[in-house]
Amino acid sequence: MGILAALVIGAIAGWLAGLIVHGAGFGLVGNIVVGMIGALLAGWLLPRLGVMRAAGTLGQIIDATVGAVIILVILSMVRRA
Repeated sequence: MGILAALVIGAIAGWLAGLIVHGAGFGLVGNIVVGMIGALLAGWLLPRLGVMRAAGTLGQIIDATVGAVIILVILSMVRRA
C-alpha cells in the first residue's frame, strides 16, 4: 500500500505543480516522477531552511508540491537557456 500511496501523492503533487508553473506539465508518468522527486527534495530542503514539514497525507501532498514546483521552475529556466 505504501508504494501505491507514494504514486498517488506523486501524481497529485506533480499535477498541482504543473498547474502552478504554467506550461511545465509532463503528462501522467512525468507528473508522478516530478512529484516523487519533489517530495524527496522537499524532505531534504525544507528542514534545512527551518520550515516545518506538514503532517498527514495532505501535508505530504503540500510538501511534495512545493518540491515539484521548485524542480519545474529550475527545469523551465534550463529549457530557456
